[in-house]
Amino acid sequence: MPTGARPTVRSRRLGAALRQYRHAAKFDQPQAAEVIASSQARISRIESGHMTARVIEVRLLLDAYDVRDPEVRAKLEDLAKHSKKRGWWLEHAEHLRPDYVDHIALEDDATYIRQWQPVLVPGLLQTPAYAEAVIAAGTDYVAPEFIAQLVKVREGRQAKIEEGGASYTAIFWEAAIAHPLVGAEIHREQLAAILEASKRKNVTVQVLPFSAVALAAAIPAFSSFSFDSEPAVEAVTIENLRGTSILEAAEDLAAYGNAYDVLRSAALAPDASAKLIRDVLRNAKEP
Repeated sequence: MPTGARPTVRSRRLGAALRQYRHAAKFDQPQAAEVIASSQARISRIESGHMTARVIEVRLLLDAYDVRDPEVRAKLEDLAKHSKKRGWWLEHAEHLRPDYVDHIALEDDATYIRQWQPVLVPGLLQTPAYAEAVIAAGTDYVAPEFIAQLVKVREGRQAKIEEGGASYTAIFWEAAIAHPLVGAEIHREQLAAILEASKRKNVTVQVLPFSAVALAAAIPAFSSFSFDSEPAVEAVTIENLRGTSILEAAEDLAAYGNAYDVLRSAALAPDASAKLIRDVLRNAKEP
């Protein structure tokens, strides 16, 4: 990574993990620098994500920190190998905010993705027509010629779910399907698409009923990501008027993991959710 370059999501994740293991091993940065025959400044930049450790450096540091778990080591070595990997989305980079690029990178690496949306259908379930409508209606002005590019990006994000590359759970409030923000035909198409997606083995869709209005109002939209074989939350993204914020602190991850568990318990079961969506779709077709 060039000097002064913006840290990537992968380099930040690698740096944060190495810092965590250094602290656990009671090493200071000068001691860690001795392990890789380098400077304290390099260790600092690696741990902040502004510089990517080489694979051999990761191995040496993990040896020194007595990290023996093969899965952990493989995961961190993989981050080192692919921290500069060019993602498919970068061909659209001129139309994307840097924080949105980070969100997409998290999705691309994740093994488990969970989304909560109180108002809209979650992005990974949106049809092209629905996505175009909500992008055009957003608070940020997007030039018409760029909307099509953003829709393509959303379709590209959905490919991983369609191919079974991650386990995906979506929870949204009943208002998102009962009180549509788009035209009737687009809405019907979107409901049918949700039902079709919910048939995939790696997809779970749950609807939070109107009766849980206090809960829906209390928890803003967010996405959470896990990167291992277990679904422990390792990163959270929150959309706001300034863009997308990424949370990685342990206390934040615990809070949002708990929030998702609360939402999941209060939401209708997947079968009941599918029945509700079918009922809404059936009524939407009636004149």
